[in-house]
Amino acid sequence: MRQANPKNRAAREAQRITGESMPRYLPSAPQALPPRPQMQDVVVLRFSHRSIVEPILVPSVVEPLLVWVLKGAACVEERDLGGEWQASSVKAGDFFLTHTGEPYEMRWRTQDCDTFEVLHLYLGLPLIDQAARDVLGAHAGPVTFLDVSGAQDERISVMLEPLRQEFIDERQPSPLFVHSIAQALAVHLVRRYLDPRHVARRSNALQAYKLRRVVEAMNEHLAEDFNLASLAQIAELSEYHFSRMFKRATGLSPSQYFIRLRMSRARHLLLETDLSIIDIGLDVGYSSPSHFSQVFRREVGVTPSAYRQA
Repeated sequence: MRQANPKNRAAREAQRITGESMPRYLPSAPQALPPRPQMQDVVVLRFSHRSIVEPILVPSVVEPLLVWVLKGAACVEERDLGGEWQASSVKAGDFFLTHTGEPYEMRWRTQDCDTFEVLHLYLGLPLIDQAARDVLGAHAGPVTFLDVSGAQDERISVMLEPLRQEFIDERQPSPLFVHSIAQALAVHLVRRYLDPRHVARRSNALQAYKLRRVVEAMNEHLAEDFNLASLAQIAELSEYHFSRMFKRATGLSPSQYFIRLRMSRARHLLLETDLSIIDIGLDVGYSSPSHFSQVFRREVGVTPSAYRQA
């Protein structure tokens, strides 16, 4: 299991990307899957890897990454930047879980085969937050998972096998089916693989029913300017107390959370529609294309055009 290295903070921030961008950093292109269903907060990719001798730099990702070995076997080596190599022998059914926020290096050698296949599953932060509130309570704050390398978990295999069949065997995967499995996986990860150093319960936080009302209002008005006063009125609190209690409930200020919702909507439109980047920026409240691109790059890690191409 790799350990986070605080000395790598600057490199970590510079390399933070989204799950959809990961193929740009791996030596193999993702294998063809059926047309991606229209859904948010879940990304599924499949790779077939040959042995690599030279290490590759794997950027940290915004979302937790679950890698499940589909076929073959390999000796996988990982290390933090500047750290010691740690090896794991993996076979079909083993999994990796990564959520340190740190870039790291990898290399691998296939064993008794030319290639080994893996499935990448990225679970969006809203999905993880929902699972944390379900398991830990309405006032649970942001959570972080342990890093796991080459482990076995029968429940993960039981859940991912139908997901594999849905994407490989069905010409049109069901968004409802895929999202339900992702929800179940998120709950299981929260129950079993939480990093105890980063679990935070929020006392004196905004009540769950008020939080739902506020978030619904935010989603309905993404194209409009952020209005703290109107949100505080929905929560029946002063602006000062609303801001404090909202952050205790979500880990983010109301304005930061609003921007996250805007970027989630923009990511969906970039991947699932043919709208121009200018129109997408307008749809989420940015009349200036350059401002939209600047905010998107800051929050997601790449420009809107690079995100769409990846």
